[in-house]
Amino acid sequence: MKRVVQISLVAYLAVNVYAADEISKENREKSHSVKQIIQKVGAPKTKEVTLVKSVKDMFEQGTVKGRLIGMYSGHEVDNDADPYTTAVGGQLKYKLGVLNGFNAGVEFTTAHNVNFATGSGDTAIAGGEHNYYLSSEDGSYTEVSQAYINYTYEDLNLRLGRQQIDTPFADSDDIRIISNTFEAAMVTYEVSDFSLTAGYLSRWQGTDTGLSVDDAWQDTGDDGTYFGGVAYGVDAVDASFWYYDISEADNGNTATGNVANKTAYADVSVHLNLSEDYFLHLSAQYSKQSESDNSAIESEIYGAMGDLVIMEDFTLGFAYNKSEKKSGKGSFPGFGGGALYTNMDNMIIDAITLDRKSEAFVIGGAYSYNDFGFLYAYGDFDGDADSNGDKEHIVEQNIGVDYKVNDDLTIAGICVINDNKENTGSNAYFTEGDFINYRLWVTYNF
Repeated sequence: MKRVVQISLVAYLAVNVYAADEISKENREKSHSVKQIIQKVGAPKTKEVTLVKSVKDMFEQGTVKGRLIGMYSGHEVDNDADPYTTAVGGQLKYKLGVLNGFNAGVEFTTAHNVNFATGSGDTAIAGGEHNYYLSSEDGSYTEVSQAYINYTYEDLNLRLGRQQIDTPFADSDDIRIISNTFEAAMVTYEVSDFSLTAGYLSRWQGTDTGLSVDDAWQDTGDDGTYFGGVAYGVDAVDASFWYYDISEADNGNTATGNVANKTAYADVSVHLNLSEDYFLHLSAQYSKQSESDNSAIESEIYGAMGDLVIMEDFTLGFAYNKSEKKSGKGSFPGFGGGALYTNMDNMIIDAITLDRKSEAFVIGGAYSYNDFGFLYAYGDFDGDADSNGDKEHIVEQNIGVDYKVNDDLTIAGICVINDNKENTGSNAYFTEGDFINYRLWVTYNF
């Protein structure tokens, strides 16, 4: 009965939304999760490619863009190590001009510890004072993060090689210095209000793979990952459906071990212009994962999200996810930050879904004043007892501020407070128990 009510509500909104006035692009994009807000701060800019008439012009009229980042990340943790790291790095990308639909691009990513402002000794995982989440265990990291060939013909686009991808279960997760990128083959086709995508992922690297200097690129399964999706968008409605087939990794060479499964994902968003100063965004999502090759990945997760935008400057929002219990099974967030609405800076519901029913609820607000942005979010992640009688209950708070000095320079900071009510260690970076993470960063785009 519950599912019938949910479907009926979505159908009602979809039918009645056409009475709403046209919504500006700026207000339409106010619909977001907490992690998406953080990811947008100091995000790299895009540059239009140039159409050229000769091979010589492809190089002479190529574009260069980059991003410089300086970041400090300090922790207060229960083992008194209190690890802290300061690193500098960024990306430098060069793209050829477009000749007869063809062009190519290459990007270098690097991050290096500032030793005098970084804890010494072993990594924090081993109880030391240095954590590797900014620049690897060795304190430095450099990779050719992108190197691709691209072809465009009318509404068709083909891309082969190392590239940045942002889909629900494979994404860049750009919240620190090093973004995730993928070795992949991608095809997209735009027709009317629809966008069709198909692709194959073989390997990936970045902040979510562990930043191993010796083995930076991790497999997305022994036979890789195949996926496809269709998205629909008009002024007031967005909807999408995605399917991923993730193969077995029996030698454990993915960053998270054997995560083989088949994932189906769907979402729908409705954008309502209530009045001149009030905009309402409502979204629903559903994810179903089916186990493959004894990976213990099997899940069914529902979600809802709403944002009320007031005077274009103030946003109040809520998000909810529920994971049904699958005995002895858990969920996989994907290759990146994950698609669920309740995902926060650190905590995601996937961390507590194994062998239990779980729920997550996030409320918060974002406010813009001149060149300043402010964020506060409170998340409650609660898991019923599993087969051993163990429960989970984690509360996370995100408090953020950013200052946009100009179009290219941003200064930002965030405080992440994690409180594990059951003391299970599910929320801990370095040890069982609670932690507080302070991050300060400066981003310059050029």
